[in-house]
Amino acid sequence: MTDSHPEIDKIRARFHEAMAVVATPADLKAVRDRFLGRTKGELNFALKQISFQPPAARPAFGAAANALKHEIDQTLELRELELLAQAPVAGSVDITLPGRIPPVGRRHPLTHVRERVEDIFAAMGCQIIEGPEIEDDWHNFEALNMPPEHPARDMQDTLYLEHPVAASAPAGRAGTLLRTHTSGMQIRYMETHPPPVRIIAPGRVYRRDNFDATHTPMFTQVEGLFVDEGISLADLKGTLTAFAEAFFGAGIKTRFRPSFFPYTEPSAELDVECQGCHGRGCGLCKQTGWLEILGCGMVHPALFEAVGYNADKYTGFAFGMGIERLAILLYRVDDIRMFFENDLRFLEQLAP
Repeated sequence: MTDSHPEIDKIRARFHEAMAVVATPADLKAVRDRFLGRTKGELNFALKQISFQPPAARPAFGAAANALKHEIDQTLELRELELLAQAPVAGSVDITLPGRIPPVGRRHPLTHVRERVEDIFAAMGCQIIEGPEIEDDWHNFEALNMPPEHPARDMQDTLYLEHPVAASAPAGRAGTLLRTHTSGMQIRYMETHPPPVRIIAPGRVYRRDNFDATHTPMFTQVEGLFVDEGISLADLKGTLTAFAEAFFGAGIKTRFRPSFFPYTEPSAELDVECQGCHGRGCGLCKQTGWLEILGCGMVHPALFEAVGYNADKYTGFAFGMGIERLAILLYRVDDIRMFFENDLRFLEQLAP
């Protein structure tokens, strides 16, 4: 080597000894700092000693030091390229690892049930409408044949609000509340649309209920309304029986029982055969063999009078069902709270 000096040769030997054990980028950085560091680097320290060399020896010492610096730079760069080539590529796929199934989002079971109900009635020609969750007393009660003194109001523990009277309420009709059912949308729709009417109104409703295995203060209802000339109780039974078969499966057994609702006359409740015991009796159906899924009836003439329909010319039927109740029956769940607790272990079992 032409450019050589005893002190510089000692640094060169120590450098190559250190490079012999470099195995990682961190090791390489440590060697670079040791020999080329600005403050404590061995080679830089040696260069600062030129002034202490005899004048005749300074050129040879400087040339040897610069030659070593060039050699160190090249050696470090080459070793860095080697380490990069050996390192795994970021984001690369190791084909020896077992495959991983990525998590996939799914609709909530209650959303799935609601969409299923909507699809069935949409296929029957129904329009799907939505309305305000903050309702006035007129649309929620009075127009539905429930004046202030009507005992049916006691059946629905209402959450009243301290807001001003809704602008849509007729003069003198006070009260603002969280709607207890979506039946008010039947009134709202008939106020602005002449017959024929074929609608369903899904949405959240609110009642002053305790949150337990069978009750919740917020739940989802679907109300339906069919109005035209010549509609009869036979149309009601045929429509809702067809719905039950589409939702639960062909051949499902159904029955209609007399009931009471202030906005329908006559009124009934639709039962389906218990899917847990197939009519034999079990805990789910309380040993009756039947499960109630909805209330229904022929529209009371008082509703037509409230919206200006000719009750002598038009007839209709209405019905209402709870999405959570349908979900409980469909999935055979015994605690409604499980739909609201966001336990993925439970929800993933019911995901479509």
